[in-house]
Amino acid sequence: MKRLTQLFLQTIFVASLFTLPSFAADDEALKKDLTSVIALQGLPCMQVVTVKTQAENNYLVTCKDENKYHIYVNDKGRVIVEKSK
Repeated sequence: MKRLTQLFLQTIFVASLFTLPSFAADDEALKKDLTSVIALQGLPCMQVVTVKTQAENNYLVTCKDENKYHIYVNDKGRVIVEKSK
């Protein structure tokens, strides 16, 4: 029984290691998407480097060139990009 418990815990640990890269990949994909959203609005942003999620579809981002934006979807379903300080 002890061996079975130990094997189970090792399996959980190894599985958790494989899920970590997927979160990082999702984060990088979100940064790329938000960089594109900013560019489509004609605003300067070399690359989004940090993302702070405020709520679903509501983000505070900082770009590599130090520009900061608030990106969200308004109640009409339109994507809004506002320059922030």
